[in-house]
Amino acid sequence: MIVAPVNPGISTNIEALQLREWQLGPGQPRLVMDQFSADHFHLVVDDRADVHVNSKDGRFYLGWFPLGRPGTDGEGWKIAVTGTAQVRGYDMSFDVETPAEIVAVAVARVLETARRV
Repeated sequence: MIVAPVNPGISTNIEALQLREWQLGPGQPRLVMDQFSADHFHLVVDDRADVHVNSKDGRFYLGWFPLGRPGTDGEGWKIAVTGTAQVRGYDMSFDVETPAEIVAVAVARVLETARRV
């Protein structure tokens, strides 16, 4: 027997409280790195196996630090966009365990906002 809730809003609230399965773990960094072409970006892998991607104009930087960025507390990804004389740039960081799919979405959005001047 199914009984309809007296207050339909209550079932929505109960559903919001239910446990969910969240994506955890670093995943596949290729989801991030496959967004860059040699035509527009330089890629360097250093002696620690950290990966550095720079735009050819030098205004965009992405660093992937699988073992954590030196001098930080578990920073695994660093994205930075250099500003101009009129507007400051910005940067963002993600933990080593941040899923690559999430970082890939952030990188894609940053790249979408770029335009030629």
